[in-house]
Amino acid sequence: MDENKIKSTLSAHSIPEGFIKVTDKPVQGLSSEQKAVLNRKGNVLFNEGKYDAACRIFVTTGYSDGLARIGDLYMKQNQSLTALKYYLLANNKAKSEAVYEKIASIISILLK
Repeated sequence: MDENKIKSTLSAHSIPEGFIKVTDKPVQGLSSEQKAVLNRKGNVLFNEGKYDAACRIFVTTGYSDGLARIGDLYMKQNQSLTALKYYLLANNKAKSEAVYEKIASIISILLK
């Protein structure tokens, strides 16, 4: 595995601010082995509380479980729109639907 290639790939895929769906597809050119190594590293970083670094890895590899866990962190911080972004990236329909319902109920209250 070429570590310089992986580092440059990660650097090029930082998460922009705001509600932007970054990608549906992981970075092309990473082998299954490279993705597995990166996902393990991302899980270690996540467990150490280094969420930004873990998130960059999960977005780069398209690791849906990791992306959903990032979304869960934002939900706990009451940042539903940011959470929704990560649930969409993870293609997690159940969690996305729950956020949609929350947003719809807020809009309904505002319209009364």
